[in-house]
Amino acid sequence: MFDAILIEKTEGASRAILTGLDEARLPAGDVTVRVAYSTLNYKDALAITGQAPVVRHFPMVPGIDFAGTVEHSDNPAYAAGDQVVLNGWGVGETHWGGLAGKARVKGDWLVPLQAPFTPRQAMAIGTAGYTAMLCVMALERHGVAPGQGEVLVTGAAGGVGSVAVALLAKLGHQVVAMTGRPEEAPFLRALGAAEVIDRAGYAEPGKPLARERWAGAVDVVGGQVLANICAAMRYRGTVAACGLAGGMALPATVAPFILRGVTLAGVDSVMCPREDRLDAWRRLARDLDIARLEALSTEIPLSGAIGAAERLLAGRVRGRIVIPLDPGAP
Repeated sequence: MFDAILIEKTEGASRAILTGLDEARLPAGDVTVRVAYSTLNYKDALAITGQAPVVRHFPMVPGIDFAGTVEHSDNPAYAAGDQVVLNGWGVGETHWGGLAGKARVKGDWLVPLQAPFTPRQAMAIGTAGYTAMLCVMALERHGVAPGQGEVLVTGAAGGVGSVAVALLAKLGHQVVAMTGRPEEAPFLRALGAAEVIDRAGYAEPGKPLARERWAGAVDVVGGQVLANICAAMRYRGTVAACGLAGGMALPATVAPFILRGVTLAGVDSVMCPREDRLDAWRRLARDLDIARLEALSTEIPLSGAIGAAERLLAGRVRGRIVIPLDPGAP
């Protein structure tokens, strides 16, 4: 038996509970992992609260990522004792996820834990940090380099944003952090932000083309904020878009794209190919200051995950939430 968060659906409504599960209930897969740490992400919070139709099959163990140790493997790539990480691939949505003491998954979904990270540090980064790295890599592919101008990060006090700020600052970019929580300015400056600006200035409809400012941007908000960012990009600037906290609509015009050559690069972390995942984790091991991970993360017990989901959706969570599942894990 092991502890887990389980989402059940009765009479058309979903409900998340903390319960004990038997290993025999785990879904099909060729690798069984003892989960050391998982996290609470925005998508997990939506699943736990039922505020969006994230979960496709019930009952469901949420948790879109985890780090742990292989207990049993029928996959030639892994053996018992290997330390592994999983991000995405529909776990927590269509396949039982990481907010449980054990997980059984396809080995093809796993990647080896990258040195020098411990399982806890890997989850302090988690899917949010891995997505942030994919966004940085997207900017680099489109020619955004240090010294070219300011790079904007929206939702900067959240999981993706905080890691993106830390990464871009260490790589030498002049980072401007946008947040709806001005009280987090000291935290963001400590991560490396040169300036902190209020999201309110970008939340209302603006001009099709604004004054050129941003050489690059990482956006987790979407909606009107993303439209205004595109309008303020410098010539041939690039926006890496990976979120929709501000809505799915994009009330923009084609003007930035056809008059300034702006690139809007979509970033998906869920179905990202294995080689790109490995590249992202290798880059994180090289380019993320491990000493800053503690400032980026807060640890809570599994029993606190359901309550924390509400706080996360309300924008009252800073950085990353790490959840230990194995008391003996580093």
